[in-house]
Amino acid sequence: MSLLTVGTVAFDDIETPLGKADRIVGGAAMYISITASYFVNPINLVSVIGDDFPKEELDYMASKGINLEGLQVKEGEKSFFWAGRYHDDLNSRDTLDTQLNVLADFDPVLPEAYKNSDFVMLGNLTPAVQMRVLEQLPEKPRFVAMDTMNFWMDTAMEGLLEVLKKVDCLVINDEEARQLTGEHSLVKAAEKILQMGPKYLVIKKGEHGALLFYEDKIFFAPALPLAEVFDPTGAGDTFAGGFIGYLAQSGDLSFENMKRAVIFGSAMASFCVEKFGNERLKGLSSDEINQRVGRFVELVNFDAQL
Repeated sequence: MSLLTVGTVAFDDIETPLGKADRIVGGAAMYISITASYFVNPINLVSVIGDDFPKEELDYMASKGINLEGLQVKEGEKSFFWAGRYHDDLNSRDTLDTQLNVLADFDPVLPEAYKNSDFVMLGNLTPAVQMRVLEQLPEKPRFVAMDTMNFWMDTAMEGLLEVLKKVDCLVINDEEARQLTGEHSLVKAAEKILQMGPKYLVIKKGEHGALLFYEDKIFFAPALPLAEVFDPTGAGDTFAGGFIGYLAQSGDLSFENMKRAVIFGSAMASFCVEKFGNERLKGLSSDEINQRVGRFVELVNFDAQL
């Protein structure tokens, strides 16, 4: 199975209660692609960078089976940049700086080799760019998932609703689900979102786990309690990469397998937050991943006499 990933490849300045890291590699497509590469190849990446992006990072991505043919490199321009400072609870943050740079006029162009990708993960970008990607696919892929954010709900709701009609799964957080629907109850919010087009909905709740909705079924996956969280940046995109990567590896789109995909996504996200940027995601072994998934299983495994 092949996976098409779309999103940002960027630089971040991050400050958390445990430290600070400047100009580290970030971006939704980077986190999604590296994480998914542990499960499936090839990863067909679509994004844009400036000529300031480090070659060694591109070489690493290529070594993970990530196809960079769809990565536009704009000479003489700078890559997308974001700077943020997290509060003590690590759930809230302040944006200190955002520089769109090459992202300001990004027009995604899919190479021919990408157009028959079986699975698609649309990272958090303007709905117009997400739609532009879907319009270049000659046939509907087996499974299309997407992410979005509050900003697009404020500024591009009409376009967002059009994209939602064309995807199989939406992956967002609880705050975004509430804003999208106007419902405080996540169950009621899920009912409304599933009427907008997606068959499946994943609502991420950070340190409180994740919810999977399909028809009248609900599955809850816990988050792994960690002694220290260094950097939550990219955890949601890492979750998405593990989720879609596992689905693409198995090719099984049943609700039971979706549950497993949510656990694998949660496990990969738990690695991401243990160090700054993508450092912890590099060099993971199959044993490490399986052991981490096993810890999630232990969190919810119990016997009951009914």
